[in-house]
Amino acid sequence: MRICIVTDAWRPQINGVVRVIESVRREVEAAGHQVTVIEPGAFLSVPMPTYREIRLAVFPARKLRRLIDAARPDAVHIATEGPLGLAARALCKRRGWPFTTAYHTRFPEYVQSRTGVPLAWMYAWMRHFHKPATRVLVPAASTLTELRRRRLRNLWLWSHGVDTQVFRPTEGASFSDLPRPLFLFLGRIAVEKNLPAFLDLDLPGSKMVAGVGPERESLQRRYPGVRFVQPDDDEAIARCYSAADVFVFPSLTDTFGLVLLEALACGLPVAAFPVAGPRDVLADTDPDHPVGVLDDDLRKAALAALALDPAPCRAHALRHDWAAVATLFLEALAPLPRRVAEGTAPTPVSGEADADAESSADLEVERVR
Repeated sequence: MRICIVTDAWRPQINGVVRVIESVRREVEAAGHQVTVIEPGAFLSVPMPTYREIRLAVFPARKLRRLIDAARPDAVHIATEGPLGLAARALCKRRGWPFTTAYHTRFPEYVQSRTGVPLAWMYAWMRHFHKPATRVLVPAASTLTELRRRRLRNLWLWSHGVDTQVFRPTEGASFSDLPRPLFLFLGRIAVEKNLPAFLDLDLPGSKMVAGVGPERESLQRRYPGVRFVQPDDDEAIARCYSAADVFVFPSLTDTFGLVLLEALACGLPVAAFPVAGPRDVLADTDPDHPVGVLDDDLRKAALAALALDPAPCRAHALRHDWAAVATLFLEALAPLPRRVAEGTAPTPVSGEADADAESSADLEVERVR
């Protein structure tokens, strides 16, 4: 099968969306399928307002159409709701192609936190974006329940995994100069991660924040006693996890929290609020051998997690295999008409060659219903 994945999130970003796509791509290709990823690096792009590390494709419709046609896909999956996702959605709709989408990120909450746009408006737009999809892939049961409450349809539960060969306890981890215990957050340093809820805690030892993001500089100035580091690859990330004593995850909005699984795979217990994401990651743990502590009092959770055994953490992560995640992904895909895969794409509907002008496909300017 030839699969085309369209995503607005890609390297050099290191985030959960990128990690999921890369891991699923690796497993799907190992199973004998061909995957084409269409991402912002192939397009003219500009920095995203308020988050310069993210690049947004500019007027991508014409080139995206050429790339999709060249791939001759058997299935199209749209991973994100940005400019590339909008352009791919519009193209599939015009051609009458089925496609799948994914709900990786609580986009409405993130937009609200940055702009103040009401959640009701954003969820109306999300219903509009995902409504034509044959299936909407959702990473956790609690998120699926929430989206049903928000009246999204055609939802498909699709959990995530962790590469336990890369993320493993690492001998000789660094940061030996920091007083113990060491409490770590690793991930995107952005307002939606709620980092002050961690950094304001009165905890013994040291705190460390690993990652990049738009809030990094301001938080460094605000919390001069916190060690900020920027790991540049997966091995460096694994060393950060292995050096710490507790992984503290203050986010209230993550749909899953892939970093929680990565930390556990490195034998690092986790502390978090009892919200969607952390609850899903820890849902099937052995109560006699806990791997994390969820509490509305994050300080209490962090201190309690210090007493947890690293061995069950690693054992829990080993149960989350990317091969199983890739199988669910393949089962969810919607096959395209046979003539597309055979290289005879349908004749453009009225004005498709000009529709790129600029841009019912790019900006999807139509009434939100």
